[in-house]
Amino acid sequence: MSSLKLWIAIGMLVMASSAGDVMLSAAMKRIGDLEEIRAKKGLLAVVGHVVREKLFLLGLCCLIFSFFCLLTALSWGDASLVAPASASLTYICSAILAKFLLHENVDRRRWLSAALVCIGVILLVK
Repeated sequence: MSSLKLWIAIGMLVMASSAGDVMLSAAMKRIGDLEEIRAKKGLLAVVGHVVREKLFLLGLCCLIFSFFCLLTALSWGDASLVAPASASLTYICSAILAKFLLHENVDRRRWLSAALVCIGVILLVK
């Protein structure tokens, strides 16, 4: 049962972290070039643009939640399993979300690397 709890925590960590990354990416694309905003209006304008973007705030909440899922998973399992499993699975999940939600070009090389990461996680668990 404790193994199931650990993998649920890792799964929630992966989903929240990937969702947060994708939301932050989408938010920053909506906001535009921060250097350009800073040059025209100053640093406070950059901060204002970022904190007014709802998608940014939602993505930040997802990342905060993922951090607490990481803490929970680390309290239940070994760091030598939790850290690599969560990081590698987040990489795979983020690539999938970027492809289908952000319509990014995820080429064969990235899919191959994601498959190799999956193999690594499977070897890690065994």
